[in-house]
Amino acid sequence: MSILENINNPSDLKGLDSEQLSQLSGEIREYLVECVSAAGGHLASNLGIVELTIALHSVYDTSKDRLVFDVGHQCYVHKIFTDRREALKNLRKLGGISGYPKPCESEHDAFIAGHASNSISVALGMARARTLLGEDYDVVALIGDGALTGGLSYEALSDAGASGEPLVIVLNDNGMSIRKNVGGIASYLSHQRIKPAYYSFKLWYRKAMSKIPGGKRIYGFTHRLKTMIKEAIFHCTVFEEMGLEYLGPVDGHDIEKLKNYLKWAKHLRAPAVVHVTTLKGKGYAYSEEAPYEYHGVGKFDPETGVEKSNGGFSIKFGKIMCDLAEGDGRICAITAAMQDGTGLSEFARRFPSRFFDVGIAEGHAAAMAAGMAKQGLVPVFAVYSSFLQRSYDMLIHDVAIQKLHVVLAVDRAGLVGEDGETHHGVFDVNFLSSIPGMTIFCPSSYMELETMLRHAVLEEKGPVAVRYPRGKEGNYKEDAGLGNVILRDGKDISMVVYGAMVNSALRAAEILDKQGISAEIVKLGRIFPLDIEAVKNSVGKTNCLLVAEECVAEGSVGQRIASVLAELKCVPDKMRLRNLGERFITQGTMSELYRYCGIDGESLAEEALSLLRGNGRE
Repeated sequence: MSILENINNPSDLKGLDSEQLSQLSGEIREYLVECVSAAGGHLASNLGIVELTIALHSVYDTSKDRLVFDVGHQCYVHKIFTDRREALKNLRKLGGISGYPKPCESEHDAFIAGHASNSISVALGMARARTLLGEDYDVVALIGDGALTGGLSYEALSDAGASGEPLVIVLNDNGMSIRKNVGGIASYLSHQRIKPAYYSFKLWYRKAMSKIPGGKRIYGFTHRLKTMIKEAIFHCTVFEEMGLEYLGPVDGHDIEKLKNYLKWAKHLRAPAVVHVTTLKGKGYAYSEEAPYEYHGVGKFDPETGVEKSNGGFSIKFGKIMCDLAEGDGRICAITAAMQDGTGLSEFARRFPSRFFDVGIAEGHAAAMAAGMAKQGLVPVFAVYSSFLQRSYDMLIHDVAIQKLHVVLAVDRAGLVGEDGETHHGVFDVNFLSSIPGMTIFCPSSYMELETMLRHAVLEEKGPVAVRYPRGKEGNYKEDAGLGNVILRDGKDISMVVYGAMVNSALRAAEILDKQGISAEIVKLGRIFPLDIEAVKNSVGKTNCLLVAEECVAEGSVGQRIASVLAELKCVPDKMRLRNLGERFITQGTMSELYRYCGIDGESLAEEALSLLRGNGRE
């Protein structure tokens, strides 16, 4: 008999004995594989956190207590327990539930998540709000050891330790972020061992002292004395040095032990860290053997574990990087815990001394790249667009002011599909073009990626970004070089596009052609600095302009084109900018989101017709 079928909210966990909870854990893992294999998503991290999630929901009431996820990859089990078990079948689909916590989905989701290392900061803010407002609830931050490579987590730990605020930080230590963790903290955590019996005695002693006259003063004295002796003889944990209580490590797959540790931490009424060790990918053989391959996975066959799609711009980028490094010993590759995702695995194997995985630390990566460039190397920082946002200050202060030759390989530029709001790369066009001296190239095909990346690495002198989309190239497979070109001659309307949008424009032109409308397509290869000549000449012929792009409106290429045309006093009679507006875009397939945002071929054709009819043309 299935137990999972009767689990709809955390209260349904009450009354289940150890044997039933063990059975439930197995059923959840089978259900996760079933749902993720059909929809894609983050599998290994969720498989590894089943028992911990059960324990958290057994000790805390997340409708009132605040459980703050870091990154949020591992929230699927939490969603199962909070009335979204059936909804998980529509995971990451348009109109379905998100792959990340979302307060708009459920009162049990305390805070939106999607990026790393912020959970302790958010949780401390909530704890302080609770204290100042005189309210009564517990606050828990759930952070993985991979997120501890991010500097923000240490700023928060330092402040939390000094604050004295009752706060529990659950450290899910599986030795990995996506691949095996890097850096000193990973080595440090592997050596932390404190006996559970110590905490049992400590909790008993504290309770006993609180019940006798003068007991609190005695406890305070003995606690200070113990601390002095301990610090004189033994090395304290880094967490204790920051003022936090440290409990652990505890087996993250032993539900009863987990519940005990969480209760101890809760009763301390102080900032505390519970160190939990788990196995990423537990319970599914393929993910146990290669958890990094099942961190973020597309649709796959659950029987064989084989993913149904792969390849794309990232893989092509990795091959080009290997070719470039073969010919120039100065070229280095940097990634922020995304070796596989950015296509650099082969580079890491062939050129280990020139490959640097800095962990989830994009700001550090950008600053380190600046130092490398200053001393004569040619660093290429491969990073997802949405994560590059974390490096903005360093790009200005450490890279651009000194005009250093740092190459940014901006992966997942534009819409990315099912990961939704937190992962769409729709801001880099706007913020990169605000940096003086930056050069931005936008390849539309694999051939153009090679041309532009080679030029960026070998020919450019200052900071340069090459931004390319997620997935495979579209119908456009040519190489128009570095500049701006007329891809298709026309006389009725000028359509200006760059990057992957060229495929939508070509499709729109085909549709318009069947209706007797001739569309001219201007493809921009470099969007900053902006060369307006091709656009100006085209608009002079058609007197009608449609600029389509995959970014938010403010600071878009279309706005800059309109501004320059106004300065040159050659604004067309009809002009429309089609972009993503001033909003955050939900999750869905790429084709669904293109249609939803009005930037697929059919939508652009409709937009062009509307624009032309406004010009008195039928």
